[in-house]
Amino acid sequence: MKILSDLMSALIEHIRAAGWTQKEAAKVLGVTQPRISDLMRGKIDLFSVDAVVVMLLRVGYQIDWTIREAA
Repeated sequence: MKILSDLMSALIEHIRAAGWTQKEAAKVLGVTQPRISDLMRGKIDLFSVDAVVVMLLRVGYQIDWTIREAA
């Protein structure tokens, strides 16, 4: 859930910084306006990591993960 939350936060920040309406964001991200509404309201249970990663990639983000054993 932490990964999904971080990804959603980055996408929400990008939408706000761009000054997009929900309709504009939906068009750019290839989803519906109600989907953007769910995102902006933080409805994390309605999203998968894959779905949010795809939207971030559509606006030019590069996502790097580091996986390592705990110390």
